[in-house]
Amino acid sequence: MLAILLAIVALLGWRMYALWQEEELWGYLPLYFFVSAWAALVLVFWKKYTHHPKGLRWLGLSTLSGVLLSVGFPPIPLTPLLFIAWIPLLLVAHEISKEKEKVGKWGLMGYAYHTFVVWNVLVTWWVGNTAFVAGIVAIWLNSLFMCVPFLLFHKTKQVLPKLGFAAFITYWISFEWLHLYWELSWAWLNLGNAFAEFPSWVQWYEYTGTFGGTLWVLLANVLTFRILERTGFRISPKKILKEQTRPLVAVKLLALVPFALSLYLYFNQTDKGREVEVVVVQPNFEPHFQKFHIPFNEQLERFLRLSEAAVTERTAYLVWPETSFNAGSKANLPEHPVVRQLDRFLEKYPNLQLVTGVSAYKLFGPGEPHTPNTRTEVRGNDTLYWEAYNAAIQLENGADSIPFYVKSKLVPGPEILPYKDFFFFLKPLIDKLDGTVEGLGTQPDRAAFSSKQGRVAPVICYESIFGEYHTGYVKAGAEATFIMTNDGWWDNSAGHKQHARFASLRAIETRRSIARSANVGTCCFINQRGDILQPTRYGVEGAVRGTIRFNNETTFYVKWGDLIARAALFTMAVLLLNTIAKGLKNRSQST
Repeated sequence: MLAILLAIVALLGWRMYALWQEEELWGYLPLYFFVSAWAALVLVFWKKYTHHPKGLRWLGLSTLSGVLLSVGFPPIPLTPLLFIAWIPLLLVAHEISKEKEKVGKWGLMGYAYHTFVVWNVLVTWWVGNTAFVAGIVAIWLNSLFMCVPFLLFHKTKQVLPKLGFAAFITYWISFEWLHLYWELSWAWLNLGNAFAEFPSWVQWYEYTGTFGGTLWVLLANVLTFRILERTGFRISPKKILKEQTRPLVAVKLLALVPFALSLYLYFNQTDKGREVEVVVVQPNFEPHFQKFHIPFNEQLERFLRLSEAAVTERTAYLVWPETSFNAGSKANLPEHPVVRQLDRFLEKYPNLQLVTGVSAYKLFGPGEPHTPNTRTEVRGNDTLYWEAYNAAIQLENGADSIPFYVKSKLVPGPEILPYKDFFFFLKPLIDKLDGTVEGLGTQPDRAAFSSKQGRVAPVICYESIFGEYHTGYVKAGAEATFIMTNDGWWDNSAGHKQHARFASLRAIETRRSIARSANVGTCCFINQRGDILQPTRYGVEGAVRGTIRFNNETTFYVKWGDLIARAALFTMAVLLLNTIAKGLKNRSQST
C-alpha cells in the first residue's frame, strides 16, 4: 500500500510539473497530491499510531473529527456537523488520559496533528494552486499550531479536571484571536467563518463577530460530549432521554435559541441608508500566465469596454479588482499615462468615481526615514531606496488629489516573509526565485475614500477575512464596503467560493452593503444581512450593475469588537497560571 501511495504521489507531482511547463492550471490535483502524501506518511508512522491496542480506533476517531470539521465549511452545506465534529477527538483525548502510561508522552500529539492535517488539507488544499511550496508549509505548519491549544487543554484537564472543558473553549478561542494578529496569520479556518454558508443563521454577528460562532460550536460539542460521557459513551437514545434530560434540554436550547434569534433578526432586517448605483468589473485575466504578461493596453481596452457597457448616467461608482494596473510612483500618480487615460474616460460620466486596485511604489528621498519594508536598488552610481505597495486609489472628475490606500493585512509568503529578521538566511533562495525578503509596505490605520457620493471602505483581498480589522474602515467613516480582489490564483476551487462567502460575515458585523470586484472570481453585491446578490460565474468576463445602500449607523460589534475573544484571553491566562501552579504542587507532593 505504501508503495502504491508513493507511486501516486510521484505521478501527481510529475503531472503537475508537466502542466506547469505547458502553462496549464492544476485544478484539483493538489488535493489528490496532499491526501496521498499524508496517507503515505500515516503508513510510514503506522506502528506509532497503532502500537497501542486502541491505536487503530484512535486513528479512526481522529480522522472522523478531521472530516467532520472539513465538511462543515463552505461550500459544502453540512455546517450543522460542526456541532459534533470535535467529539471524536475529545474522546481520543479522554481515553488517552485514562491510559497515559501506556500511550506515551506524545501519543495525543500524533492523533491531534492527524485531525488538523485532514481538516487543513480538505478545506484549504487550493492554496497549493497559488504557490505549491507555500501551500505545503501553510497546511502542515498551521496544523502544528492548532495542536498547541488542544494539548494545553489536555494538560489543564489532567491537572484541573473540573475546569478542563472551560480550558478547551478559552484556549481555542484565544488561539483563533492570536492567529489574527501575528505575521504567520492564517485565520481562514476560524470556526465562526463556517457559517458564511448560511448567513441567516448568524445575524447576531452584529453583536459578537465570528467569535460568537466559534463559541457556539465549541459549547455544543462540549455539552454533547458531557452527555455521552455520563452515559459511558453508550449511544442509547432511550438511556440519554431518561437519564440526561436536563443536559439534553440545554443542548437543544443552545442549538435552537441562537438559530431562532438569528432568523428573527434576518427577516426583520432591512437595508438602511440611501441607494447608490455601483458597477463591478470582472476582466478575467488569469494571473499565473496571462495577467502579468499581456500588454497592458490590451487589458485596459477590456476594462473600458466592459465598464462602458454597464455604466449609466446614474452610476456613482465603478469598481475594478485588485492590482488592475501598475500605477508607478505614488508621488507622480496624476501624471501616470494610465491615470490620465482614465481621467479622460471619467469625463464622459460627471458623477462617476472609479475605485480600483493598483500596484505602486514610493521612492524615499535623501534623509527621509526608511521603513522595515524598504528595498535597495543600485543604478550606476546611485542607490535608490523604495517601498512597494498593493494599493487602492479613487479617481473622480475635478478632484484636487487622488486618495491612496495601502493594503495592510498581507498574505504570509507572497506578500510578506514572516519574521524576516529570524529567517534572514532564506534571502539567497528568495532572490533566486525573483521574490523579496522585504515584502510590501503597509499603513497603520484603515481609511475611507470620500467623495460627493459618500464614503467607502477600500478593502483589498485578504483584508476581507478579518472582522475587527474591518471595523476600522467603518470607524473611519465608511458607509459601504468595496472589496477588490484577484481570485484567479486558486483556479476553480473551493478557495474563491469561500472567499466570496466570508464577505457576507463582514456585511452582517458592520451592517454595510458590499460591492465585490474579483478578477476571475465572483463579482457580486452583498446586502446588509449578508445575502449574495447578482453573482457572476467563475472565469467569465463581465460587468454587473446593482444598487446598494450607504448606511452610517454603527453596530455593537463595530463599537466593541471581539469582546468574546478578549474575555477568553483573560480566562486563558488565569487557567494557564493555575495549571502551572497546580502541576508544580502535584510534582512537589509526589516527590
